Amino acid sequence: MRTSNHLIGLLNFLTFVLSIPILAGGIWLSSKANSTECLRFLQWPLIIIGVAIMVVSLAGFAGACYRNTFLMWLYLFVMFFIIVALIVFIVFAYAVTDKGSGRTVPSRVYLDYYLQDYSGWLKDRVAEESYWEKISSCIRDSKVCKKMGRIVGGVPESVEMFSLRKLSPIESGCCKPPSDCGFAYQNETVWTGVEGTGMVLVNSDCTNWNNDQSELCYNCDSCKAGVLASLKRSWRKVSVINIVVLIILVIAYVIGLAAFRNNRRIDNEEASGEARMEKARPSWIHS
Repeated sequence: MRTSNHLIGLLNFLTFVLSIPILAGGIWLSSKANSTECLRFLQWPLIIIGVAIMVVSLAGFAGACYRNTFLMWLYLFVMFFIIVALIVFIVFAYAVTDKGSGRTVPSRVYLDYYLQDYSGWLKDRVAEESYWEKISSCIRDSKVCKKMGRIVGGVPESVEMFSLRKLSPIESGCCKPPSDCGFAYQNETVWTGVEGTGMVLVNSDCTNWNNDQSELCYNCDSCKAGVLASLKRSWRKVSVINIVVLIILVIAYVIGLAAFRNNRRIDNEEASGEARMEKARPSWIHS
């Protein structure tokens, strides 16, 4: 049936187009890594999968349109592993970002982040001392905390205005001390003294906080938790696109199988038809 060939050609063109968002998602994660998260290893699986889908979709498109059995076989063989890889990546992304979220703070719009709320491989990876040195250095270089500053009427914004801000996980975890430390607000990245009893002995981040603008809370567990929360947001956004593409790839693969069998059947019929015509020729023709 030529219908299956035309349909697989159309679907492969569609998957080629949809591979662009996957590739864009990997590049987006890369740009996020360069600015805040600094987790450079995370974008490469997406970029590789996106490029692979592009190339294989072109092979499937050509194989279906030109009824090339070899290209269709190559398309089905490689696409199977791409589908498996995409499934593994989606499951992995959800598994490592399953636990953990910000905690609400009374009279504050922003959330506080705690490393103990997270668990698993990704937490261990981020919290690893040698790796965290690279991440924290990258966050410093991005100057994300310096960019938080707001001047209102020639002076830093008030604590009331700051409390109404919706900070990113990186800003909340790395650029200010945890709220339960009870430090007094001076500006976005300067906090002094202790209000009331505080919880300095309970939360080690309270002693790790430093008003030195090159230190702040970059060595705090809250900063690591902020990185994990930011990563969770990014991966979940990209995974939604991946799931849509996966569904279309599976549909294209099933129809591709039908097209491949159709091509083989036509090739076999043509071969057998030629054989029958050869046998049906009178013997005097051969002589």
